[in-house]
Amino acid sequence: MKYGISILSVVPGREEASDKAEMVTQLLFGDHYKIIDERVNWVKIRIAFDKYECWIDRKQVFEVSKEIFEEVETSREWTSCTDLVNIIQNANNNEMQPIAMGSVLPFFKNKIITIGSEHFAFEGNTAHSKETLSRSKILENALLYINAPYLWGGKSPFGIDCSGLTQMVYKIAGKKLPRDAYQQAEIGTTLSFVEEAEDGDLAFFDNDEGSIIHVGILMNENEIIHASGKVRIDKIDHQGIYNVDTNTYSHKLRLIKQII
Repeated sequence: MKYGISILSVVPGREEASDKAEMVTQLLFGDHYKIIDERVNWVKIRIAFDKYECWIDRKQVFEVSKEIFEEVETSREWTSCTDLVNIIQNANNNEMQPIAMGSVLPFFKNKIITIGSEHFAFEGNTAHSKETLSRSKILENALLYINAPYLWGGKSPFGIDCSGLTQMVYKIAGKKLPRDAYQQAEIGTTLSFVEEAEDGDLAFFDNDEGSIIHVGILMNENEIIHASGKVRIDKIDHQGIYNVDTNTYSHKLRLIKQII
């Protein structure tokens, strides 16, 4: 078995081993993974954080030892970048690169990120997963993504999908969520009415076939922040999401889950 950690800002994870294949998720800086299959130019990985599988370009792989992977994995804690975007500097060659909010900072100590032989200086703001998970922090994180464009498979402020938004917001606040909306709908406690929900609870929406296709974060009274065209705030009631721009219902409410 081989292992890796992303040392690039954003890496597309694809459904198949091809540049033309659908992007189903992304790796941000610091995401660690197992390599479970290999082709000449591609490797199939299982992302440790959510067990999601995808293909990434071999040129974007940074391998680490089993010992480094297991040290990250067994700690069950993580430090996240909480700046919308910031810069890290490679201590070995002084090269700089951007990292996005929600990026993980492995072995972060004294403002230095250590990944194998690579060392990066980071002066930005961070959050640690062992900090108290709070509803106010979830909303604070979510609002930072406002106007981020919708991108299928995206997980960064420069492009994000609905379940990517909920996963990243909770990740920064210290809580792991699965990657896809239908998977997220399987955890937590189901609430009977919108009126029972609190800030930070998740609302899920289905299509005509009954499949969960959308998720958003409830806030204030009868409002939801979600990724639809862009990350936006709309009204919500027992029927679903009411788009304030089009004056129509855009998503049909299926259920509400309390995660914390």
